[in-house]
Amino acid sequence: MRPAIAQYFPGPSIVHQLDPRAKIVAVVALSVALFVRTSYVSLLVLGVACLAGLLASRVPLRWFWRSLRPVLWLVVFTFAVQLLFGGGEALVSIGPLDLSRRGLEQAVLLSARLIVLVAAGSLLTLTTPPVVLTDGLAWLGRPLSKLRVPTEELALMVTIALRFIPTLLVELDTIMRAQRARGADFSRGGPVRRARSLVPVLVPLFVSAFRRADELALAMEARCYVPGIRRSRLHPLEAGLGDAVLLVAVAAVIALALVL
Repeated sequence: MRPAIAQYFPGPSIVHQLDPRAKIVAVVALSVALFVRTSYVSLLVLGVACLAGLLASRVPLRWFWRSLRPVLWLVVFTFAVQLLFGGGEALVSIGPLDLSRRGLEQAVLLSARLIVLVAAGSLLTLTTPPVVLTDGLAWLGRPLSKLRVPTEELALMVTIALRFIPTLLVELDTIMRAQRARGADFSRGGPVRRARSLVPVLVPLFVSAFRRADELALAMEARCYVPGIRRSRLHPLEAGLGDAVLLVAVAAVIALALVL
């Protein structure tokens, strides 16, 4: 099976068996800690913790690489902007641009922070089925329902988006292959010509997306889905000792990262 963004990878690892609520809290806490401290040591501690989770999940690294590829342009853009406009004493001057040590340090720090952030999010989506992820998000958002926030519907929307990202990517790849078989070339010419060559791809992709949305709406109506009503679960969420160990370990890692 070809890996895709936000696609669930089934497995028997201990990370797969953890409660989704514990994993969501752990990932959110790590993500917040990434932006609290601006130290290389703290970033290294959080990065090692995230790497340990990736190895414990037993998910092939190519699946994580697949999740990272779409944001590589953002990592490169962030690195370039910080490198060129980070300020500080210039080490090298290239025309009107000055490359400083402070800019280089900031570029490396922010780029590594983005990579760790994407890896942590990928660890959550790759080891948690979409339906279970919906239940976890809805449970954690219950306090907001007192403020008339439609937490159940918001959690369902997030899960549907995560569920259909791999499907749309597969559909996009199929359409592009079909267009190439008809002689289309998406790599020739300048930016304007390349953008125009994507029109025969985007039109059927949008048509397919709207068709799938209509089919999903009909399926939900056939199953008597009513917004705003709390539904029962066939498999209720149950936290265990492993989830407590995860939260304690994450708290210890964050505390260590904040102290160093």
